[in-house]
Amino acid sequence: MHQIFIDEFRPKKIIDNPSEDRLREWALEQGGILSEFGNLAVTTRVRNRIAKFTEVVLGDLDQEYLQLVHDVLAYLREKEVIMLDRVMCQKQGYKKRCRIYVTAEYPRIPLMWGSTLFPAEEGEADFVTITVPEWPEKKVLVFPEAGTTLIVGSDYKGENKKAMLRQVMYWAKKEGNLGLHAASKILRVMKDGQLTDKGFLLFGLSGTGKTSLACHSHWLRPPERVIIRQDDVVILKSDSSAVGTEESFYMKTDALEPGAQPLLYAAAISPRAILENVHVDPATGKVDFFDTTLTSNGRAMVKRRDIAFSDNDIDLERVDYMIFITRHNEIVPPVVRLSNEWGAAVFMLGESVETSAGDPAQAGKQRRVVGTNPFIVGSEEEEGNMFLDILRRNPHIQCFLLNTGKVGGMANGQKITVFDSVKIIEMIARDSITWKKDEFWGYEVPAEIPGLDLTRFDLNNYYSEDKILALSRKLKRDRLEWLAKFSGLDPGIISALNP
Repeated sequence: MHQIFIDEFRPKKIIDNPSEDRLREWALEQGGILSEFGNLAVTTRVRNRIAKFTEVVLGDLDQEYLQLVHDVLAYLREKEVIMLDRVMCQKQGYKKRCRIYVTAEYPRIPLMWGSTLFPAEEGEADFVTITVPEWPEKKVLVFPEAGTTLIVGSDYKGENKKAMLRQVMYWAKKEGNLGLHAASKILRVMKDGQLTDKGFLLFGLSGTGKTSLACHSHWLRPPERVIIRQDDVVILKSDSSAVGTEESFYMKTDALEPGAQPLLYAAAISPRAILENVHVDPATGKVDFFDTTLTSNGRAMVKRRDIAFSDNDIDLERVDYMIFITRHNEIVPPVVRLSNEWGAAVFMLGESVETSAGDPAQAGKQRRVVGTNPFIVGSEEEEGNMFLDILRRNPHIQCFLLNTGKVGGMANGQKITVFDSVKIIEMIARDSITWKKDEFWGYEVPAEIPGLDLTRFDLNNYYSEDKILALSRKLKRDRLEWLAKFSGLDPGIISALNP
């Protein structure tokens, strides 16, 4: 812990690692209700991450933050806090002992956070988070060198989840690995008469389709199948293996229904799930995943074992494909195949849209987040160069840009559906897509995808040739202007955009 916390953290009472059953009882006493499915439903005051109030502190605290820390620690001397210990990662050499302290009036936070990770093990905590949800000011102070985070003014469980993941990604970078905001899965498909496992990483900001695609069966039939591994963060090693971090999924529930997302729906109605900010009738327990009265960022905390096609492992032995999920609505095709340098460029470009999980007031607006990872600590260009180096060391890895938006404009364009994206990923695993070079961009676009009618996405259906060229030039200019901000990037990343 940061020295100031070691010296001054002396709560009135520490409730040491209460059981999950006890925490659930307390959560019900503190306003939680039981849904029609028998699972716990809770409502929070803050319903998304407070990213704009988050500060990463490298070096000494300035006076304002120092005073805040002193004031919070003084306040806690009169408070009871719940202490809960868990372990992140399961691979030896990567396991990290994690501990949170939360004021006792908020048992649902340690309950939900405890479901995120693995059972505690002996030893001192590597990462510590102290959370005081009732504090009148919103602030998150991150001390990466000390492995400590202070959260005040927020009772949103996602803030505690990301506090630990941010710390492990920073640790991974210092160890020469790369923490990625990416889901992982395996597609086991027939190739040349044999079953072959293909490992996938799927990148994307919360709310852009990452979990939906990671937790899809692709309608494969035995002996073919999917194996779902992780939803949020993995540690990519230089040998192309990926270490998993968590034991659960924290998924969005907006418009969740069994027809489109049977695996996620089944997990969300499990008695072990915990619903957060989902509309539940207090009289009947009736759940309505389409009602966004509380927020469009409703969540379900679900255990991996309740998601069909998961198994006991959270790691990938080998990553074969990296899928960058974006949401464009004009000229970006449903899928693009990228060279190593283009893959690193897309990593740095981080093209996406804001969602209700980040800043509801800006939801739907275009934004760029390096690595689609809002939790990078330190140099972003260092991570881009590390990413390119891993690609160059592992020529079997292929990178793709997957658009889950529209082609042809918001008003009259063609929507790229979940079915389209699921079929594209399947055909990537089967190596069944026919590609052709895009002369303007230098990357490859699909000429034929089995099972999809690509004429739906022909830009000539929506724009004149002059308009296509103008939109392409504008997008290239925007991309180059963004990359120009990172002076230390490998030159190959910039030159990829100028074939």
